[in-house]
Amino acid sequence: MITISNYEEFEAYLGKDLGTSNWHKIEQPQINLFADATLDHQWIHIDTEKAATDSPFKTTIAHGYLTLSLIPFLWKQIVSIQNLKMEINYGIEKLRFAQPVKVDSEVRLKVSLASIVNLRGVTKANIALALEVKDEKKPAFTGEVVFLYHFN
Repeated sequence: MITISNYEEFEAYLGKDLGTSNWHKIEQPQINLFADATLDHQWIHIDTEKAATDSPFKTTIAHGYLTLSLIPFLWKQIVSIQNLKMEINYGIEKLRFAQPVKVDSEVRLKVSLASIVNLRGVTKANIALALEVKDEKKPAFTGEVVFLYHFN
């Protein structure tokens, strides 16, 4: 795990790989809880019987936004940002969903520092990422997340 405590330490990683998280298995109970939390109960996510017969994937799939919501959890396995007053999710850029994540698949996050700017004492970091799916050639998604870090 990389530890970063200020802008200068962060900037040293510009254009470099930051690492890869551990694998995380997406199981049906997590998909169901996400469906309840977001009120998105589309059958392709929660109806295992219908998905087995009617889905082109022959099983349920995770919500795309569920996979996105894993970014903070997986990001914190790769980089520990210390000495913070505040951290803000600022945006997502260049996001593309490349393939669905089938239930019981394992995913992990691979990240690099695409850009970094000091905005009058606030660090704006664009983190390039890909959510890899175990035993699949294409990632579930690629893009960049933008974080604002207010260091002490």
